[in-house]
Amino acid sequence: MSSSLWIELKSALPASKAEFALDFSEKIDSSLVSLLLQARELLYEGADAAAECLQTSQIILDYSWEKLNTGTWRDVDKEWRRVYSHGCLFKAACLCQAGASQDSVAEAIKTCDLGLLMGAAIMDNVLGRLINVLQKHVPGRKRALQDEDDLDESGKKPRTESVVTPGIKPEAAVSRIHCPSLEHFRTNYLIPQKPVIVQGITEHWPALKEHQWSIGYIRRAAGCRTVPVELGSRYTDEEWSQTLLTVNDFIDKYILCQDGEHGMGYLAQHQLFDQIPELKRDICIPDYCCLGEGDEEDITINAWFGPRGTVSPLHQDPQNNFLAQVVGSKYIRLYSPDETEKLYPHQSQLLHNTSQVEVENPDSQRFPDFAKAQFQECVLHPGEVLFIPVKYWHYVRSLDISFSVSFWWS
Repeated sequence: MSSSLWIELKSALPASKAEFALDFSEKIDSSLVSLLLQARELLYEGADAAAECLQTSQIILDYSWEKLNTGTWRDVDKEWRRVYSHGCLFKAACLCQAGASQDSVAEAIKTCDLGLLMGAAIMDNVLGRLINVLQKHVPGRKRALQDEDDLDESGKKPRTESVVTPGIKPEAAVSRIHCPSLEHFRTNYLIPQKPVIVQGITEHWPALKEHQWSIGYIRRAAGCRTVPVELGSRYTDEEWSQTLLTVNDFIDKYILCQDGEHGMGYLAQHQLFDQIPELKRDICIPDYCCLGEGDEEDITINAWFGPRGTVSPLHQDPQNNFLAQVVGSKYIRLYSPDETEKLYPHQSQLLHNTSQVEVENPDSQRFPDFAKAQFQECVLHPGEVLFIPVKYWHYVRSLDISFSVSFWWS
């Protein structure tokens, strides 16, 4: 495997070290630039220098990682993120230069993913191109599963604990409409900022047709990829945290685990579709987003994949949102911004957009006005898209294993 893999990887890299540009500003220490130049030199010396190249790339990664984690993320200079991506590139390539094993291929993929998540784009998305090559050499990735809808390779089924499905009060139900024209949507929902469920606009998505999303399909498309995962049933809980896992590990521990020994985990992030373009090709931005002020690249696409029972506490977002349900169903409750005072937002700046109230089990003594707040509610099914106007409060609970996609736009 190793020789054919390295030949394929080399085709994704510059043909020679002279074509491998390493240009950094004076913000990067000269000693670190020297290490980058040394790693480039070693990379093109071949397999005999792979071990030394690997050692050098790890020093680059350790040094730049410290810079990435000093101060707030928004203050990290993009140059240091570029350095980190180059370190990931050198390490991933060196891991596969000589005698690449299954473990080294997996480690190389993880390294590229860390570069995509924490670094900056370099060399026309070279890390993404390396992953495309590496994934072809992951054993069993294309093997059909026993039943891709609800079994993994060992035959485990998803956990089946009962989850309460609330009855929807007719007077509070969010209205549904089928494929409205752009003008109808703009006049009747966007301008008055009125929630609505739009049906029939995702029927052409590959995620709902030829590439129907399921546990098996997600494993094959992204199982070996490392992604950020939220741990805990809701982000307001004290024990809530974040970690990095492969999608396969996330599915095994938090989607298929029968006994709940690992607690609750949720894959919720906005980089997933940039990181894994195979999944992005299965969805489409709703046409109604063109009614916004920004360009298509200004639309933020988020992935939400988790087990039944996962809760997003009552909160509001700073942009309009189309929440598209692809797998499973969700119970959603919506409150107008006019009801804000009755929803008891947290006083802290960090959580000022989140209510203190546990929506389906409110403490009437602490939050007496909550019961007076008017709301709308719905169960969102696969193929349906909920329009959530900007600043509209919304509470979400997964009724099944669920995969949703949200589009934030202004």
